Amino acid sequence: MSQHQPPTAGRRPKIALSGLHKAFGPKHVLNGLDLEIAEGESVVVIGGSGTGKSVLMKCILGLLDPDRGTVHVDGRDTTRLSGSERDRLMRHFGMLFQGAALFDSLPVWQNVAFGLMQAKGMSRGEAKRIALSKLAAVGLEPAVGELWPAELSGGMRKRVGLARAIATEPDIIFFDEPTTGLDPIMGDVINDLIVKCVRELGATALSITHDMASARKIADRIAMIYGGRIIWAGPVSDIDRSGNPYVDQFINGRAEGPIKMQIREE
Repeated sequence: MSQHQPPTAGRRPKIALSGLHKAFGPKHVLNGLDLEIAEGESVVVIGGSGTGKSVLMKCILGLLDPDRGTVHVDGRDTTRLSGSERDRLMRHFGMLFQGAALFDSLPVWQNVAFGLMQAKGMSRGEAKRIALSKLAAVGLEPAVGELWPAELSGGMRKRVGLARAIATEPDIIFFDEPTTGLDPIMGDVINDLIVKCVRELGATALSITHDMASARKIADRIAMIYGGRIIWAGPVSDIDRSGNPYVDQFINGRAEGPIKMQIREE
């Protein structure tokens, strides 16, 4: 049931995952997963809850060590980096967390500027200037920079999270369920901002989601994870004619099909 389409020809892989395995006790989450993401490409990994999307992302970020397999970033295997090497690598990454993950004890501008001051040692004044420019890039006025996270709506929190993700102008940006908890209109606003910000930075993007409207909008290429492997990958324009029954069932939200949901009756 596997069908792979390689990333855009002529562009070297920015991220290359090969034979990734990860188990938690008897539960095997990743079972020899392979995926390549070209430089400057936006790839969205889709799949149901519990299929390993988050574990895949955490293995790339170095938050989890795979049991077997390799993670190459810019041609370098990152699974065996020392602490200081890992820290240097992380400076090339930006991340929009599912719940925005803002620091409640810091005003908005300091949230956005956190990486600039902590990782890059930038002065408060310069960091604030950049933070306000990144807030403007996601459609938020300077006054928002003085607010506290508790004063923000869900959509504003996501936009602040996006501003923080792009603040250090990273090479690679990760998006974890970027539209979860948002109404469809605000979700579309966030999708548009993601496309705009990634394009302006020329960054490579990896997103995980089960929101097909989001996937269709922000992806150059979509990959579906099932059974711990990528079972189909191809351009977003091909998703509706994938010829893969697992993909067809998922994108159409049908209960009937090869994917069986575990429903426990009390």
